[in-house]
Amino acid sequence: MKALVSEADQVRRWWRLYWIAAATFLPTLFFYYVGEEAIFPVSALEMWHQGEWLRRLLFGGDLEHMPLYTWLIMPLAALFGWEFLLPVTRAITISATVITGLVTARLVLRLYGDRLLAAFAAVSFITFSDLFLYRGWLAYVDPLFSLFVFSAITSLWLACERRDFRWLSAAALSLSAAFLSKALTAYTFYAGAALVLLFRAEYRPFLLSWRSLVMHVAAFALPLVWFASIAPARSQGNRMFTEITAKLAPENLGGYLAKLFLYPLEFALACAPVLLVAVWYAARARQWPIAADDRHARTALGILAVNFLPYWLAPHSHIRYLLPLFPLAALLLARGLLRLGEPAQTSARRWVQALIVVKLLLVLLVFPWYQQHYRGANYRDAAMDILQRTKGFPLHTLNVSASGLSVAAYLDVARLPGDPVRFPPQDWTDGFVMAYEDLPAHGRRVTTYRLGGNDLFLFCRGRACDSPQPDGLLK
Repeated sequence: MKALVSEADQVRRWWRLYWIAAATFLPTLFFYYVGEEAIFPVSALEMWHQGEWLRRLLFGGDLEHMPLYTWLIMPLAALFGWEFLLPVTRAITISATVITGLVTARLVLRLYGDRLLAAFAAVSFITFSDLFLYRGWLAYVDPLFSLFVFSAITSLWLACERRDFRWLSAAALSLSAAFLSKALTAYTFYAGAALVLLFRAEYRPFLLSWRSLVMHVAAFALPLVWFASIAPARSQGNRMFTEITAKLAPENLGGYLAKLFLYPLEFALACAPVLLVAVWYAARARQWPIAADDRHARTALGILAVNFLPYWLAPHSHIRYLLPLFPLAALLLARGLLRLGEPAQTSARRWVQALIVVKLLLVLLVFPWYQQHYRGANYRDAAMDILQRTKGFPLHTLNVSASGLSVAAYLDVARLPGDPVRFPPQDWTDGFVMAYEDLPAHGRRVTTYRLGGNDLFLFCRGRACDSPQPDGLLK
């Protein structure tokens, strides 16, 4: 009984650590824009303003990207107020990250029936350094895409385990949501997982049954239906294929060889600290952390390897593309650390606790200071200054840099219910334009804003150049 109570206490301790880790994402809701985060908020506001639900708009143009992320942003921003557009968008990303950890725990529990392993895997996932410190809260689509992709793989795996077509239906729905979130690569992740599961003799009859084949044909037909039937989407297919093929052309042999060497190391660092702890204790024990008879761990390793390989071999790829594989890595690491013994588990827990402390220092002190003094608050200040200078005249933009997008996002919200900022029409004569370059062709330069390491220029044409400029504004 004592051992059972001890294990129950451990489970509670790991879940407490999980929710503490999840809570550290909350301060990030109130940061200013980071990088190119403004793409999705700006797009969502433009779509809502134009009553457009199918085309991803940016400054009036069609991005030819999938719209599901903005479908979530629009009603929530309208509900809570467009002034909370950025926090709403980040909240969706954070929710996706936290839910993915719970899906990881659910998969582990269904496969192994081990509550301690499930909690350990969830904590391992949510505290992977790349996700925990950066990518798990940024207002990008990757965590949402990863949630749907991993949910599809999880549902497919459990459908095979239980011979249950309801789980297969969930897999098809999750796969469709993943495609509508981002790209066709959702199907490559899923196909890689299905290929590995087909090698399991006990799964093969279920996967090759006529009902399974019909459901998969229907799920894989969605892109064809979308591209063929949704008029605004007809050019999306060409763009997606072009983006994929562009990543297959190496620029030079030296760069490609360096990428082959560095990419696994980047992945290992992205999965720190738990992966590094597992490597350390496995090396000390001279023991492979995955048992030879652990069929579920071998399946997870197979799915991870098959899907990792194309991104490793492709000349151009990024670690963020591997986010759907992070939960499988967490499962394997948790399984291995439990096998390596109590000292390994204790060390992993202490490293996770240390990382939580580091993150709290970053999100409560370091990053807020950075945004106030270098890049962040000045985006909003520049936007408010431009709002006053351009009042009563058309305002356009030619600046699609990260700083230009961020300033435009603040302007779009401040100008409501007026029109969002757009690209200028050809041969425009009156008004203002924001630009990245100081070129006479843009008009007469009104002022310059230094935003971190970039400049944003404001130009005028026609009657706008004669408008009185308010005093005491940014120069």
